[in-house]
Amino acid sequence: MNTSEHIAKHFKGVHSGGNWTDVNLKTVLEDITWQEATKKLYDIHTIAALTYHVNYFVSVVLKVLQGEPLQGKDSESFDCPPIASEAEWTALKRKVLTDAEQFEQLLANLPEEKLWEDFTDAKYGSYYGNIAGIIEHTHYHLGQIVIIKKVLRAQ
Repeated sequence: MNTSEHIAKHFKGVHSGGNWTDVNLKTVLEDITWQEATKKLYDIHTIAALTYHVNYFVSVVLKVLQGEPLQGKDSESFDCPPIASEAEWTALKRKVLTDAEQFEQLLANLPEEKLWEDFTDAKYGSYYGNIAGIIEHTHYHLGQIVIIKKVLRAQ
């Protein structure tokens, strides 16, 4: 297994399971209702906003892996559209998992030497650094989602 396949496996693990932490986005989000996903708790982001935020960066980099130019702004990463129904929440979760599957497949087939190239511009570091960052970022916010879910259900 080459480096691209290893990091693709790591990416897949945080999204759909099989990682060292035994926690993944798919399973954690599975039974969260749209009401829970949109419930504001204290002054922190909602589960829906965190889910959107995590996927924002995946979707931006996915387009680059598909050959498109880099188009994304950190300032837009929490611009989650309003969710007012189970169908809208389900659609967001489906997009997150679909984007992750496409990302993982493209990543697994990425020529290994591409991982060490500049990610569209030297100021963004390497492809590897950006992809590893996305995995770390997902784990970080997944932990927040797990805690918010527990607090909501304990109330």
